[in-house]
Parts: sequence; C-alpha cells; structure tokens
Amino acid sequence: MGRTKFFWHLTALAVVAVWGVTFVCTKVLIASGLRPAEIFAIRFALAYIGIWLLPRHSRPDRESPARRLWSRSWQDELMFVFLGITGGSFYFLTENTALAYTQASNVAFLVCSVPLLTALLILLYRRVRRDRFSEAMEDIRLGFPLIGGTLLAFGGMALMLFDGARVQVSLRGDLLALGAALCWALYSLFMGKMTSEYGGVFATRKVFAYGLLTIIPFLFGREEPLPAATFARPEVWGNLLFLGLGASLACFVAWNLVMSRLGNITSTNYVYLNPVFTLISAMVFLGERLTPAGAVGSVLILGGVILAGQRFERRR
Repeated sequence: MGRTKFFWHLTALAVVAVWGVTFVCTKVLIASGLRPAEIFAIRFALAYIGIWLLPRHSRPDRESPARRLWSRSWQDELMFVFLGITGGSFYFLTENTALAYTQASNVAFLVCSVPLLTALLILLYRRVRRDRFSEAMEDIRLGFPLIGGTLLAFGGMALMLFDGARVQVSLRGDLLALGAALCWALYSLFMGKMTSEYGGVFATRKVFAYGLLTIIPFLFGREEPLPAATFARPEVWGNLLFLGLGASLACFVAWNLVMSRLGNITSTNYVYLNPVFTLISAMVFLGERLTPAGAVGSVLILGGVILAGQRFERRR
C-alpha cells in the first residue's frame, strides 16, 4: 500500500471515528437540556451556512453552489424534499430522541442495520418499479450471505430490543433507533442517483435546506425557554460546533474525497466500525455498560451486516 493510499485509509478511519462519537455528543447535549429537534436544527444550520462558504478548490465535484438554486424539475425538487426528510429531519429526530431513552451504543448498533434494510428495500423497489432510480440501484439477488446476514442481524436486534433486564426502559429508544435506520435506508435508495445527476455539493445542500425546513414544526412546544447561559457552557457550544462543522460539514467533504480515492465499496466497509467507536466513547465518557444480552446482540448485528456485505464485494 502506497503512502497516498495509506493516508486516505487513515482519513476514512478518522471520519468514521468522528461519526461514532456523535452519538455520545448528542447524548451530552440532551442531558444539558436541549431537545432532539433543537440539536438537529443547530447542527444542520451550521453545516448549511458552512457549505455555502466552502472555497471552490475544497469541493470534490468542483461544483459552485451559487450556480443553481433549484433542481431541473418539480419532480426532482419533491425528491429532494423527501431526501431532506428521510436523511435529515426525521432521521436525526428519531435517532436523537432514541438517545434520550436508551444507551448510545444501542442506537449505534441498531442504526448499523442500514445496509441490510437498504438491500431489502432495493429488492422490493426493483420488483415494483422500473425507472431511472431502479436502473441505478445495484443488482441485488437473494443468496446465503444476504439471507444469512439478515437473519443474524435481526436476531441480534431481537436480543437488544427484548433484553428482559431493561425492556421497559429502553424498548421505546431501540424502536426509535430502528426507525432512524429505516429513514436512512430510504434515503440511501435515491440519494446516489440525485448526487450523480446534480453533484455532491448541490444535492447535500438541498438535503440540509429541506431538513431544516421540515424540522420547524418540531421546534415549538417547549414550556420554558432554554436559558441563554446553557449555550455558554463549553460542553454545549463545543459539542454543537463539533456536530455542525466537524461531523456534518468537514466529514462530508472528507468522505467524498475518500470515496473518490478508495472507491465506494472500500470506503463503505469502514462504516461497520462506527458502532465500535460509539461503544468505546460511551463507555469512557458516559459510563455506559452493555448487558450480556446486549453485548451478544451487538456482535450478531455487526457480524450480520458484514456477512451480507461480503456478497457485494464478490459480485464486483
């Protein structure tokens, strides 16, 4: 492996490590009094402002965001609304809310089921629809790796969801985490095609914009306003800056560069390490512990996702 390749592998590892820590950061902000919708709104607002300020040379696709405000048709604009909801407001709302009811490590491992849910949705979509999106989707066929990996992962989810030691406390949070995984799987069906047609910067900026617009109804209803002094605390403004400018904006740019240098499959494999970083950071900073059933469930989910992913590498 050359030095250049080694650098991009390290970059991929760093990005995934940052994304793994975001679950812990969000949990700290919730404990500080911020609501899930507020955390998302601040995070995406910072990223949206930042993506407009990116210098031209730092954009992987060299596209100037000032060249276009709207997509080429109202159907595509509605698709970006859908992507802003599934990959933005609803995804982060369910994920952040889940963190208020269950452990950060649980959420990370359950969200790790996204590749399996995406594969199953692709099979369903290609069976009922033939359009430009289905043509751009991978040709997935049922086989042992996919079926075995799916059963293994869902067995792990069952262990985590129905762990008798905490089912009354965490079931709501675990189900919300699965809802977040479903949102991201729906987002993954169409985002690749829209990105290839419009460019990464434009497509991501539209997701940021519509994510912010669709979260507005959830920002109301706070009985008492959050004291301004809350935002003066280092653990609050520091985590918000980290989530907005680091995890959302900088990692987007870095991840696009990684995919262009290493390829989609090699880079995506690093995402499997996301829950590992969450588990480590949650144990260090939050003092979380996995029950025996939760630990076995985590291993089964990670193993199932990796097993199902082997099929895609062999086909290539």
